[in-house]
Amino acid sequence: MSEDTKTKGPASYFPSIEKKYGQPISHWLGLLASVSGKKHMELVAWLKTEHGLGHGHANALVAHHLAQGK
Repeated sequence: MSEDTKTKGPASYFPSIEKKYGQPISHWLGLLASVSGKKHMELVAWLKTEHGLGHGHANALVAHHLAQGK
């Protein structure tokens, strides 16, 4: 992939998230959409404790999810 087409930001983690946890990104974004009233780090902690994601992966998913809502 060239530098111009290389995925940047939180989405750059998506292939490794899907490979490691065996679920498509739509699954994780759907879970995040079902939770309301929590701040960024609260959502990260929720993914880590309830679903076993690592910090970086959880943070990337939450950042992408919150950016979609803006």
